Amino acid sequence: MSELRWHPLLQQWVIVSAHRQDRPQMPEDWCPFCPGSGRVPEEYDVYLYPNDFPAFSFDDPDAPGACDVVLYSPKHDLLPSELPLEQWEKVVGLWTRRSGELARDARVRYVMIFENTGEAVGVTMPHPHGQIYGFPFVPPRAGRERAAAAHFRSREHRCLYCKVLEDEQREGRRIIAENAFFVTFVPYFARFPYETQIYSRRHAGRLDQFTTAEASELAAAILAIRKKYDALFARPMPLMMVLHQEEHFYVEFLPLRRAAAKLKYLAAVESSSWTFLEDVVPEKAAEALKKL
Repeated sequence: MSELRWHPLLQQWVIVSAHRQDRPQMPEDWCPFCPGSGRVPEEYDVYLYPNDFPAFSFDDPDAPGACDVVLYSPKHDLLPSELPLEQWEKVVGLWTRRSGELARDARVRYVMIFENTGEAVGVTMPHPHGQIYGFPFVPPRAGRERAAAAHFRSREHRCLYCKVLEDEQREGRRIIAENAFFVTFVPYFARFPYETQIYSRRHAGRLDQFTTAEASELAAAILAIRKKYDALFARPMPLMMVLHQEEHFYVEFLPLRRAAAKLKYLAAVESSSWTFLEDVVPEKAAEALKKL
């Protein structure tokens, strides 16, 4: 069971989940996500696996919610960048179905789809997977974005995210890739080295608002940037991927490598002041990624 504790100085919730301390760390000889483990079907393409060490649970009266694991493939050793496009399309389909279910549950205040990749991020399972959390509250980051979007709309009578996308398209220097429905770019305001975002061209807020063609192109855009990341330093890139829904759909990638042999650490200034120090000029990052 977890416990929500209110941080009065920051005015936000802290989740105390001591049971998560016992989760396995990078197992080498056995993986619960692999067929034959007895924990998943003997055959599957993508699979929704209930987290064994959830921060939230609908069975927990103190921290109600959901923590799901999305298994991208039954193949243990594949990198996300090595999955075929059809596999990413299936992942997007599973994201869409599950996030829609959670969004319709009155106990869930916010749905977050995300992925942690690489030991530098603290990943405990190397099998290709991501996660979906159904929060019983709105996280501070999402709350701040909602407030910024609402303020901009009240002043400018339009979408803040559409304005960000228009600005990036007009300048063009930081755009890495485009397809019929999505644009991938290094944002002008990037906080992480080689940070990128994928914006929907159409003003759509949620995955379940996309057509089949749009969902397929989203999968293609994700696969394309994942390939670029792993090619950038000729080694797998540790990163965090987050899908942002509700206002204007976009995907955010936060890499944790600032050079081939240098990791990006969030030390005192960034962790305590929430002020980021960017190590790579966004335009230079875009130039490097665009070439790949």
